[in-house]
Amino acid sequence: MITFIAALRAGGVRVSLAESADAFRAVDDLGVMEREAFRLSLRTTLVKNVEGLPIFDQLFPLFFGNGDAQPMQDIMEDMSPEEAQMLAQAMRMFNEKLREMMERLLRGEELTEDELRQLGQMVGLNRTDDLDYQDWMARRMMRALQFDDVRDAMRDMMELLAQMGMTKERLEQMRQLIMANERAMQDQVGDYAGRRIAENMSEQSPMGDALDELMDRPFGRLSDRDMKVLRHEVRRLANRLRSRIALRQKRAKTGQLDAKATIRANLKHGGVPVEIKHRDHRVKPKLVVICDISTSMRYCSELMLSLVYQLQDVVTKTHAFAFIDHLEYITPDFQGRNPDAAIDNVLVRMPPGHYSTDLGYALRGFQDGYMDTIDSRTTLIVVGDGRNNYNNPQLEIFKTMGRRARRTIWINPEPVHLWGTGDSDMLDYAPLCDNLAIAATLGQLVSAVDQLLGEA
Repeated sequence: MITFIAALRAGGVRVSLAESADAFRAVDDLGVMEREAFRLSLRTTLVKNVEGLPIFDQLFPLFFGNGDAQPMQDIMEDMSPEEAQMLAQAMRMFNEKLREMMERLLRGEELTEDELRQLGQMVGLNRTDDLDYQDWMARRMMRALQFDDVRDAMRDMMELLAQMGMTKERLEQMRQLIMANERAMQDQVGDYAGRRIAENMSEQSPMGDALDELMDRPFGRLSDRDMKVLRHEVRRLANRLRSRIALRQKRAKTGQLDAKATIRANLKHGGVPVEIKHRDHRVKPKLVVICDISTSMRYCSELMLSLVYQLQDVVTKTHAFAFIDHLEYITPDFQGRNPDAAIDNVLVRMPPGHYSTDLGYALRGFQDGYMDTIDSRTTLIVVGDGRNNYNNPQLEIFKTMGRRARRTIWINPEPVHLWGTGDSDMLDYAPLCDNLAIAATLGQLVSAVDQLLGEA
């Protein structure tokens, strides 16, 4: 129970000490013999928000079982002496390792806890803390067992038994029982993988407690599970930023006299005293955002795009681009989709690979097809580490883009002391920018976006 509650918290379900105590009292009153009553008592006392129900339903069977698991059956126990002799003869055709696994399936012997633990260690299960990887880890464990080879060998064995004269009825019965045992072993491995991942989750800090640390964790050290937390957090941060930026925009004035408004305001009282009216400043910025989504930049750019597109009501228009070795216009991906789905679509279409990052070529693509998206009202934002794999950085093109834009901002996750090292062209791009921001964490990225949209 305690480990289960810890896993719920790590999965994002907020469970207070009082709610934990309620759960223990409910179990004391209702007991654990009636599985469904036990499940509902925990669900009711531990989950107070509908968003927590899916993670509860996912974790409960991993800790307390499915309630419908079928035991493996011993196929050999009711064989006649003649059938057992035929089986022994057929089994001699296979190597020792295959024969051992085949006999386990035939006898209905489950894997021991120690064997499951060793398999899990072989495939890295002990380092996995995201339930999205349960099925993948289970498949890797089955491959480590050479399960596909065992199934092929079972089919070959059945053919041998048929050739030896075993009856069709007996062969069909064996086939059904073997398939049932295979499914049971797969279920056993899958359940173990899920349970081990859930236990790993329970050993992590609860999301609420770890959020501050995650906000300050460098992008390069984030796990897939960390990113799931931060994607959710970006939505909350965007709401907070939206309110703050909108308030600044509402208060902004240019100081320029609005003659018509001043005359209208003073007609009613003869102009004594004079009430001066000013024009409201058109402060909503127009953005062009160019993001490097190569492996080293993927998390930073993903969160940047998510932030920007959840702040669309405080900007006039956004043109978004992504590049690795070539530039793609990705604004259409966001039309009619929520930001997370749109970004997923882009990342699937532009996966990281063995090709090299080429910002210079991406800038040439921008010059050829999209230069008219930049004008005197545009804030140009580049999100990248400035590493160009020793390709031509196309500084003249970038200089032209900067001249056309109102402001040019570069957001880079690398510390300044790494600029200009190796294949970095950052020291050449930097003088062509109006502002440079270091954003190696989500906290720094949010601060940079807050500042740039406040000044854009």
